[in-house]
Amino acid sequence: MSYLLRLVVPDRPGILGAVATALGDAGIDIVSVDVLERGGGVAVDDVVVDLPRDRLPDSLITAVRAVPGVEVEALRPFAGPLDTHRELELLEALARAGEGTSVKLLAAELPRVFHSGWAVVLSATGAGAWEVAAASDAAPGFDGLTVPWMPLSGPKLLPSEDDWMPERWREMALEMMVAPFGGPGCAVVLGRSGGPAFRRSELLRLAHLTGIATTVASLPPA
Repeated sequence: MSYLLRLVVPDRPGILGAVATALGDAGIDIVSVDVLERGGGVAVDDVVVDLPRDRLPDSLITAVRAVPGVEVEALRPFAGPLDTHRELELLEALARAGEGTSVKLLAAELPRVFHSGWAVVLSATGAGAWEVAAASDAAPGFDGLTVPWMPLSGPKLLPSEDDWMPERWREMALEMMVAPFGGPGCAVVLGRSGGPAFRRSELLRLAHLTGIATTVASLPPA
C-alpha cells in the first residue's frame, strides 16, 4: 500500500539521501519526492512510499525519525497514479478538451496533481450567486452552502477551523484552498480530510496553474 509522508527536514545536502537510506533499510520503497517549501533552514517534502503488506504504517515514522532533525508532519494513505509531469499533462489534456468538458476534467485531475482528496469547481451565475459546475469523486456537497469568500478576489487558504464550515467538516479536519478559475466569481476548491494543512507554496502553485488553465481552456480544442 502507498502512503504520503509530509516531512520537515533540515535544509542541508544529503538529508534526503539519509531519509532514503533509512527507509530502504526498513524495506520501504520511495515512489516520488516533491519539495514543497524551502526557507529558514528547513525544507518541507512530500514523499510517496510503498509499504510492504506485512509492515505497519508506524514503521514509516520510526524509520524517518532515525534521521536526526527530521520531523513527520503528516502521514496518510495515498491512492492513484503518480507521474513527474502532472501539471503539464493536465494542461495538455485541457487543450484537447471540448467546450463544456474542461471544468469536469479539471475537477477530476487536480486531486492527483496536488495529492489532495477532492476538487470542486464553482461557477458564477450572476448577482453574487454561484453553482457547482463540476466535482471530483469524494467531494463534499457545496450546493446551498453559504461561503463568505465568494466571489473570490484571489487565492485563499481555508483552514479546518474556519467558522463558515459546517460542523461535520470541522470534525473531519477538512483542510481546503481555493483559487480563481474561468472568470470573475468562479473558483476551484481543493480539499483533504485529516490534513496535512495546505501550505502557502501549494496555494501559489494552484493559483499559477488555474491561471494558465483558464487561458488554455478558453482556446479552441487542439
